[in-house]
Amino acid sequence: MENKEIEYSGAYMNGFNMVLFVILLPLLAGVMFLFAPEIVAIPATIVLGVLFLIGLTGYVIQEPNEARVLLFFGRYQGTFHKTGFYWINPLMTVRKVSLRLRNMDIEPIKVNDKVGNPVLIGMVLVWKVKDTYRASFDVDAQSLGAVNSVVLNNFVRIQSDAALREVTGKFAYDSDAHEHELTLRSGGDEINQMLEEKINERLAMAGIEVEEARINYLAYAPEIAAVMLRRQQASAIISAREKIVEGAVSMVRLAIEGLENEGIVKLDEDRKASLVSNLLVVLCADEPAQPVISAASNK
Repeated sequence: MENKEIEYSGAYMNGFNMVLFVILLPLLAGVMFLFAPEIVAIPATIVLGVLFLIGLTGYVIQEPNEARVLLFFGRYQGTFHKTGFYWINPLMTVRKVSLRLRNMDIEPIKVNDKVGNPVLIGMVLVWKVKDTYRASFDVDAQSLGAVNSVVLNNFVRIQSDAALREVTGKFAYDSDAHEHELTLRSGGDEINQMLEEKINERLAMAGIEVEEARINYLAYAPEIAAVMLRRQQASAIISAREKIVEGAVSMVRLAIEGLENEGIVKLDEDRKASLVSNLLVVLCADEPAQPVISAASNK
């Protein structure tokens, strides 16, 4: 979006020089009144008096990362960015704008993810005013000669909330079916980058730029949290069982190959099947194996 801000190029003066000039004006008026002809002294004294009154106002002290938006009878003249003590035409309307970074903590909101599950999601924003023209005139945020931070904060909060809902609706909270699918839980920097872009698109109309947007809270909504926790536990158990079975099969194969290669025992297919069954039961069981000793009867 086009930047409407322009740099102020009108008349201004170093504040200290102007103070010195204003101090000299009464002295100059006194000299004129005492030594100049009356026809010259009276008009000159009046002019110097007017200049003196004008010179008493129009001073600004501007700190780093601050700006003044200047208007002349309602017409935008530019934005003054210079830091220090200056005198500016007192007929100008001056509006102070802070260009400093600001933090905002967006409280968790309830949103439906891509598959319709209600989730609670919150984020942290770091933002600043980039275009003083838009922040001053495109948003109704004027208060006592300055841009009202409360109104801007409210504008940023509402637009960020809308962007957060939009991004959240495009992704699932988590996914077991597709390991490489981008989700809210695993997206990390990619989700944050997309969120930052969406918020910047919405805030550009107000001359505001987001430096960072980061999700700082993500959880299932309370009404489904217990169910989803059991689902996650079931998924974890299945994954663990797959690893156990995979390891057990490998150990059984090594045991049979070792017995046959060392010539310890010759196994036919039935005995192999029995051995495999017994080893898998022992290796995959949740409880430790309890050996059973067969005692042959001599009857």
